[in-house]
Amino acid sequence: MEIYVNSNASQNGKGTKEAPFQTNSQAAEIAKAGDEVLVAPGIYREWVDPKNGGDSDARRIVYRSLEPGKAVITGAEPIGNWQPYEGEVWTARVPYTTLLEGDWYIPEKPFHIGEVYLNGKSLYEAESLEGVLHPQVHAASWDPEFTVYRWYAEQEGDCTVFYANFHGIDPNRETVEISSRKACFYPSETGKNYITLSGFTVRQAATQWAPPTAYQEGMIGPHWAKGWIIEDCEISESKCSGISLGKYRQEGNDNKWLRWKYKDGTQTERECICRAQAEGWTRENIGSHIVRRCDIHDCGQTGIVGHLGGVFSVIEDNHIHHINNKQNLAGAEIGGIKMHAAIDVIYRRNHIHHCTRGLWLDWQAQGTRVTGNLFHDNTLPNLKPDVSQPDAAVFQGMGEDIFVEVSHGPTLIDNNLLLSTRSLKLACQGVAVVHNLIAGSLTAVGIGTDNGAKTLASPRYTPYHMPHRTEVAGFMTFLHGDMRFYNNIFVQQQVHPALWAAMETMEGKKNPWDDGNVKAGTFPYDGYPTFEEWDREFEGYCGMGSESSDRYYIHLPVWTGGNVFLNGAQPCDKECNFAVSDTPVSLHLREENGAYTLETDLYEHLPKQETARVTTELLGMAFEPEQKFENPDGSAICFDSDYFGAERGSMPLPGPFASGEEAKKPLLQ
Repeated sequence: MEIYVNSNASQNGKGTKEAPFQTNSQAAEIAKAGDEVLVAPGIYREWVDPKNGGDSDARRIVYRSLEPGKAVITGAEPIGNWQPYEGEVWTARVPYTTLLEGDWYIPEKPFHIGEVYLNGKSLYEAESLEGVLHPQVHAASWDPEFTVYRWYAEQEGDCTVFYANFHGIDPNRETVEISSRKACFYPSETGKNYITLSGFTVRQAATQWAPPTAYQEGMIGPHWAKGWIIEDCEISESKCSGISLGKYRQEGNDNKWLRWKYKDGTQTERECICRAQAEGWTRENIGSHIVRRCDIHDCGQTGIVGHLGGVFSVIEDNHIHHINNKQNLAGAEIGGIKMHAAIDVIYRRNHIHHCTRGLWLDWQAQGTRVTGNLFHDNTLPNLKPDVSQPDAAVFQGMGEDIFVEVSHGPTLIDNNLLLSTRSLKLACQGVAVVHNLIAGSLTAVGIGTDNGAKTLASPRYTPYHMPHRTEVAGFMTFLHGDMRFYNNIFVQQQVHPALWAAMETMEGKKNPWDDGNVKAGTFPYDGYPTFEEWDREFEGYCGMGSESSDRYYIHLPVWTGGNVFLNGAQPCDKECNFAVSDTPVSLHLREENGAYTLETDLYEHLPKQETARVTTELLGMAFEPEQKFENPDGSAICFDSDYFGAERGSMPLPGPFASGEEAKKPLLQ
């Protein structure tokens, strides 16, 4: 059945083409498996809470904008009757009380979950009325000039008094809104499966901080269901997260670290995982979502967030950019995409840039594949040369293209362009890095997997799973290593002077979370054993009763081959079959009217060498889960096609392109 919605319809519509409903929420009350909701252009100020889901992929409920991008669902309401207060500051009264909070949220001062918007762009919340009356530029923001547009709210009885500095603009003549809804398209109940949201503009929700140990809210999300498709949508201006593929509310274990301080957050995280498994977290019930061709931008915490609920999903062809650029939220859950337990999730052909961090795969990135993506400008741009506290101030949130944290793998990163100053943060093991162009550094190698106790050992034990399933197979801490680097091109690019200075200051100092490295190459793995060296530790070993040894606790092996190092990028001391060139090469990402091309002469100077075709057989298996680097269905992978899908020869060029001619093509097609 087709159900019609038009914001200009009368309130007593029946959902027919001749008499459409006025709101999506009316349609969501009656839509059943196999129905399609067709939505006319207009502004829909509502939280759409689907009552039903589909019963299979063939009989899903589809919500479709009749004109792509023209049906707008917003969590904001216009606010009028502004009164002059002092200077360029105006005031208004609205009920508004909820503050941001949650595990791993580290605010200097609690802020509200909502925002004030001037012509669709969110102002900066001030810490006091003084900050509105005399606003100062927030230098850490990626848009510092706009940071003087400030608002502040304080309670007077049951009412919230707003103060906002509009800098000469009359708010009663412009569009001024506040985000008043916690979601825009999100079921309040779990289990609403097989829903499609297609072609909408969705914006301005008052979302709460979304850590993995809490009910993870987003502006859009399936809320613990299976088989959603979110496609061709523009998603922006969520206070915290745009899309949530995350966790349901676990009573008694929701933000437990914040509310009950006696267990560390990592322990409550482990409890969340085990409890979810007991309560139905399986491949048959949860996940298998698709997020594709969406433009996701200007959200405060993440473009896409998820824990447990995003398993077996595909995230492809999205444009994710300008996430956390206001730099007014702080904590360990920020990135263009931040997902825990991305089991068998595929991230492909996404364009991720100008985020505090591009893609953060935290815990259980098992069977995860990151392939054919363009990453750039994901390191903080406004850096200060003051490095008096580099371990705390400079590196903790400095950003990189991809961060894989406390995961045992197998995690596969192939055919990507990683062009930020810091390309890969690898506080993990069990990763294969294949056929990438890596123009930044590897950081946090061999560190970042303990929990930061002051004097006692505090290793983070994290789970690994049965292959291609959610069932936990075991828990283990980290030996580091178990890494593979094949057929990559490493290029040392220019680095901000403050980062060089900070790295030099850090040398010789112990930082448990980040080494601050900005030098390109595999050299952070100096000293790690080859497989042959590691294997010799077990020669003649007979198990219990044998002489005591550290063999079970040394670093795991690192495999390399076919890598090229340019502009001073450095190979590791055990590098095999590699090439180094001293010829300077240029590398520049050119953007013109939304089209991106790579301007480089590196293929003119690429050293010739013998390389091998990379396959699942060559990569072997990740050590702890004993799972191969393979497709989610268990089939083998042969890396015989490049970033564009062009076929590689039997002796392939290193990097993401099959030839220098392929490298000249527009990168986004």
